[in-house]
Amino acid sequence: MAAVNILWQPTNPGQLTPPSTSPSHSNFNSDIIHTDCYHNNSTNRIAIKSKWAAVPRRALTKVRAKFSPLPSQMLPESSISSGSKSSWIQDNSACGDNFVHNGHRQGPIHSRFPTAPAEVSAVKDLFDFICSGPLLDKFGLTTEKVAESIDKWLLYGSKLCRLFQLDELYMTEPQKIRIYHYYVPVFLWCEDEISQHMSTFNEGEDIPPLVIGFSAPQGCGKTTLVFALDYLFRITGRKTATLSIDDFYLTAESQAKLRESNSGNALLEFRGNAGSHDLSLSVETLTALSKLTKEGLKMKLPRYDKSAHNGRGDRADPSTWPEVEGPLTAVLFEGWMLGFKPVPAETVKAVDPQLETVNKNLEAYYDVWDRFVNSWIIIKIQDPNYVYQWRLQAEIAMRADGNPGMSDEEVMDFVSRYLPAYKAYLPTLYAEGPKGSDPKHVLVIEIDEGRNPILGC
Repeated sequence: MAAVNILWQPTNPGQLTPPSTSPSHSNFNSDIIHTDCYHNNSTNRIAIKSKWAAVPRRALTKVRAKFSPLPSQMLPESSISSGSKSSWIQDNSACGDNFVHNGHRQGPIHSRFPTAPAEVSAVKDLFDFICSGPLLDKFGLTTEKVAESIDKWLLYGSKLCRLFQLDELYMTEPQKIRIYHYYVPVFLWCEDEISQHMSTFNEGEDIPPLVIGFSAPQGCGKTTLVFALDYLFRITGRKTATLSIDDFYLTAESQAKLRESNSGNALLEFRGNAGSHDLSLSVETLTALSKLTKEGLKMKLPRYDKSAHNGRGDRADPSTWPEVEGPLTAVLFEGWMLGFKPVPAETVKAVDPQLETVNKNLEAYYDVWDRFVNSWIIIKIQDPNYVYQWRLQAEIAMRADGNPGMSDEEVMDFVSRYLPAYKAYLPTLYAEGPKGSDPKHVLVIEIDEGRNPILGC
């Protein structure tokens, strides 16, 4: 397929994060704009030495044979808001001043066949880069298989470049890693899981959506990952719903009662740990989503307002909850403690005596969360203390943008309420997987301190 050269000029390319509104109800515009505009800014760009000689001749032939024009896609109506500056998204360049769309300056889109030697070389380098990704072995993907599906890699990669307002011609190395070593292969894995899920039903049967659980520590980029996957599902014509365990926090009134009944326990003073969630709302919501198998069936997804009551939080007004309509293909369900399961009392006491009550509360969570999950993506970190660094980076970026942000001391206090759970439950999660999970449907991705996938696990 032909490489789509998408050039996009954000108003401020350094400030790109998923919109605060849920991507489950975003509207995507399918307009295509064509123009001719190129630039030669090569500052701080990636240069990948081709290892094309190692690629099988048949694979190379398949890659070349698949090049044809690709469709392009506009950004979602809900524009990407500023906030935490994701380092992998920074340092983009683009060309041209066209028109402003939703507060972002639109640059040109240019699609053509890769006939010039330089263009063909760039395609070869991209294929080579894709094949060097650390996740391919997990999926059993060879260079031959990548070549056979190269049209999808190019299509999904170009769509994500468009979504995150990246200059596809001159992507930096962190950007290429995030798109082609992380987001695209994970989406292909999700597609395969959905295909396997659908194959278990007979023709004419109602097929419930596949619930994909994302268990990942705070600050590791799971929200952005889910945002990207949800976008790819929608622009390929498949309906999804996105949920976070945060959506099931207790109301402010119930949280206050929890705090009072556990006076002196810092782990239950504020929302977060097991015991601070509305379990009945969880079951009600996940059960209802499993029944959205037909056109016309609708429901609203609960949302939580973390800014309410001076940051203490409260359930958002139901009138503001986003609505989803069937038939759903997948439910993307994410959370920092999703998949955690109780451990022996002596283990939690050794970590933090206050965790004993949390551990007891956790016993009820399998039936209200984990049993609904069909496939799992576990984002594994080497050190739970990464969470502190990631949160600190986010708050520093917020303060630099002139927005309210926690001080370094407040960040330390905030993270300290979660670290005991990470230390107690992550080893079991990584070693055994979530309770009731099928290892054939569990994808473990180890990431480094820069939030990028690495060889491991």
